[in-house]
Amino acid sequence: MKPIKIGNIKLVNPLILAPMLEVTNLPFRILCRKQGAALAFTEMIYTSAILHENKATKEMMKTSKEDSPLGVQVTGHCVEEFKEIVPYLGNYKLIDLNCGCPSVRLIDSKAGSYLLNSPDKIAQIIKILKTANLPVTVKVRLGFKKNNLLNIAKTIEKAGADTLTIHPRLATQPYSIPADWNEIKKVKPYIGIPIIGNGDITSPQKAQEMLEIADGAMFGRAAIGNPLIFKQTLQYLKTGKYPLAKPKKNIKLLKQYLSLCKKHNSLDIRRIKLASTNFIKSFDGAAKIRLQLSQLKTLEEISEFVKQIII
Repeated sequence: MKPIKIGNIKLVNPLILAPMLEVTNLPFRILCRKQGAALAFTEMIYTSAILHENKATKEMMKTSKEDSPLGVQVTGHCVEEFKEIVPYLGNYKLIDLNCGCPSVRLIDSKAGSYLLNSPDKIAQIIKILKTANLPVTVKVRLGFKKNNLLNIAKTIEKAGADTLTIHPRLATQPYSIPADWNEIKKVKPYIGIPIIGNGDITSPQKAQEMLEIADGAMFGRAAIGNPLIFKQTLQYLKTGKYPLAKPKKNIKLLKQYLSLCKKHNSLDIRRIKLASTNFIKSFDGAAKIRLQLSQLKTLEEISEFVKQIII
């Protein structure tokens, strides 16, 4: 395993937790770090939301000493707003510009993947974010048509970005379309900054395959309800073996997640229930337990309920 250096930040290993809306809140990030994730990001935050400073956005931007190094992921369409958010970003170790979210709503607002239509604008935003004196990373998809990625990547590197994360699907492709890792192979020899690969890394074996073509491996959906994927992968990279996930271990991790929610006052019950149900799977009666949990109304009720689960 080769360590990655992002600006002045040297990661302890090349395994990274992807930013995921309604998933990667502070408690979940800490849980994944305890299992070996070397870097994590906030959920994607729109520039205007940062400037409005509403309660939900403050919750998304919350961090702690245990949550480091942390990148704040931002997106938007207004260059002036990127200038205005720079003073809000000082509590983080790095800044990630999202140019990859394929959400139709976000594309309609000319943010996320829409930015791939304007590489020069991406370069302008990178230069603005660099004024925060933090490393800047950029997350992209392939664009709206193939064979654009290399030009976009070169523009991003020239603008001063410290790392590029590539999710090799087109902006218009759903997750049912396999990620085309060959697109990462095409770009890697021509780019001098580290490249992190993302998309369809579903197992320790897949992470190893990604690390053969990229500098880092970013876990997304495979980590939902299974933070153990990081520990499994680290062991696999060292020994060629890893312990299989067991339902009892998942319930133990769920209990830790709920404790972290209480500790850090992350009390959005809808999110807690969504996260909790993702941990409860792969054993007889799991569906019934998930249904019962979904009807609970407070963190205390959920915590007590989870204590009673017997597998």
